[in-house]
Amino acid sequence: MSKQLELFNKAKQKWVKSANDSTNRDYNFDTLSGKTLDSLYYPENPTDNYLDKLGFPGQYPYTRGVHANMYRGKLWTKRQFSGFGTPKETNARYHSLLSKGQTGLSVAFDMPTLMGYDPDHAWSKGEVGKCGVSVASIKDMESLFSGINLGEISVSMTINGPAIILLAFYIAAAENQKVPLSKLRGTLQNDILKEFIAQKEWIFPPEQSMRIITDMMTYCTENMPNYNTISISGYHIREAGSTAAQELAFTLANGFTYIDYAISAGLNIDDFAPRLSFFFNSHLDFFEEIAKFRAARRIWAKRLKNKYKAKNERSCKLRFHTQTAGCSLTAQQPENNIARTGFQAMAAVLGGTQSLHTNSMDETLALPSEKAAEIALRTQQLLAFETGVANVVDPLGGSWFIESLTDEIEQEAEKYFQEIKSFGGVIPAIENGYFQREIAISASDYQKKIDDKNLIHVGVNDFKNEDEEIQIPILEIGDNVEKEQIFSLEKIKFERDERIVKAALSKIKKACENNLNIMVPIIEAAKSYVTMGEIVATMKTEFGEWQETAVF
Repeated sequence: MSKQLELFNKAKQKWVKSANDSTNRDYNFDTLSGKTLDSLYYPENPTDNYLDKLGFPGQYPYTRGVHANMYRGKLWTKRQFSGFGTPKETNARYHSLLSKGQTGLSVAFDMPTLMGYDPDHAWSKGEVGKCGVSVASIKDMESLFSGINLGEISVSMTINGPAIILLAFYIAAAENQKVPLSKLRGTLQNDILKEFIAQKEWIFPPEQSMRIITDMMTYCTENMPNYNTISISGYHIREAGSTAAQELAFTLANGFTYIDYAISAGLNIDDFAPRLSFFFNSHLDFFEEIAKFRAARRIWAKRLKNKYKAKNERSCKLRFHTQTAGCSLTAQQPENNIARTGFQAMAAVLGGTQSLHTNSMDETLALPSEKAAEIALRTQQLLAFETGVANVVDPLGGSWFIESLTDEIEQEAEKYFQEIKSFGGVIPAIENGYFQREIAISASDYQKKIDDKNLIHVGVNDFKNEDEEIQIPILEIGDNVEKEQIFSLEKIKFERDERIVKAALSKIKKACENNLNIMVPIIEAAKSYVTMGEIVATMKTEFGEWQETAVF
């Protein structure tokens, strides 16, 4: 027996034991016609590089998945992104989705909240509750999760610039529910680097923002072992117009930067890396997206093991949430978006995602109506229970096409890593405008293909219906939301103790000035009914603001 075959058999035996030790769902994994399926398929005569490039599920380099039995053991979390209007209105939507089979919550915040402004700020006018839920205080956070046990549900929050403050509200609300911090499960997006690169919703300058994030990582490492402190996001990079390889490379480069800063702050790689997660886009090219997800796991595992010397295998496992591509949705023939979303969701599942949001057909027009949100959730349930794609681990593994495409995307990503390194790292590259230029060029190329009909977008540049009228219900957010939120804020300020508020803000300022961990004083301020806008304003006095150099 060759040495390579001996190693292959040892790895296979390890996988068999791990798969047998894992608990499978009580479900029939046969084909629709009754054919019994193995949980995994692999070559009888492996190539010399099989273990280095693919391996077995749950084993380095995790190309075939992070768990031995994947969806046979546990389906992905169905985490629909939801939030609109007041916390009370969004809370009602959460209860509706949970009653229909959703298994995790994901909070969408409105633009004032994303930018760190209270609803009574002049720049908030006309935007309160429009593109997400308005949250300005612990009272809003408690209303948002009223009747929902935070110790029993996994919650994702899509917030970046003021993420530390919203996390403080969440922690304070959980403590008021008597939930130990050790039981909190979920993910804070908290990816400020991608804001500078693509989404543009930052508050503080890059270096100060990284200091805030390392403070959060330190606090959560010590107090919240089941909570993911950062969801390193490629989604918005792709939505801005990047290619699949750019999305992958820029996102992983950001992840390596967070690691570098955490290590510089004194954290051990294996203490925090297992709780770093990722958030990717699932776009229109079905096979390219699957290859991208597989390449992501392999690149991350190799870098964590070889460069950062991670010893805990959980540090090397890239876990990710996926959202279907919002930028692919069309206002024309919006019902077509149901099918688009279904294909993109299947690519995410075949790529091994850990949780999934499926876009609603109306999201290019407005926030999802309740009916459209239900259809999007049902799309995931159809995928899980009617297609058979969850019955076998990595069913496309070994495909000549998929493996070649995975290799190509990995190689292209490595070239981008070298370019980023030539600038001195991610932050100098941001300040130079490198990422912005690369994405702008790719976005322009994509649009030209649409304009020239070298790429068909059904209903947009071909297969159009003349004189089409949109006949689906649209969710409208009234101006009463802004009035309600301002009234609620005024009530909180009237009833709270201003001496305690001033003392809490003073502690935050002192922590910022003296390089102390600012997480604890912000939690204390949250419990004292200090608002998000007040905390942000205090932090700005020390950290300042930032304007990027325009790129044309």
